[in-house]
Amino acid sequence: MKLVSWNLNGIRAVEKKGLASIIEYINADVIGFQETKALEEQVDESLLEEIGYHHYWHSAEKKGYSGVATFSKVKPTKVIAGCGQEIYDREGRVLRTDFGDLTILNCYF
Repeated sequence: MKLVSWNLNGIRAVEKKGLASIIEYINADVIGFQETKALEEQVDESLLEEIGYHHYWHSAEKKGYSGVATFSKVKPTKVIAGCGQEIYDREGRVLRTDFGDLTILNCYF
């Protein structure tokens, strides 16, 4: 299984530079993005779905701030946004995805 972690410093800026092509080239099973700085609806998800990725987001309440997203070729068995600590959950800093017995934590500190 190929896992990739990438601090984007803004997913919309990378989207303009060909995010879907980059993801296709990386060809990872699971990609954890940190510092997305966007809400899910601000990104063209159809491009991700066309290349075969499921996507899950935990965005900050404050627009243009922090946020994490996990893209995976296989649909997770469980997805949990947040860690139960309101101060961090408002900032979109933790996203858990389970794939059967494998748990992946995508965290932005």
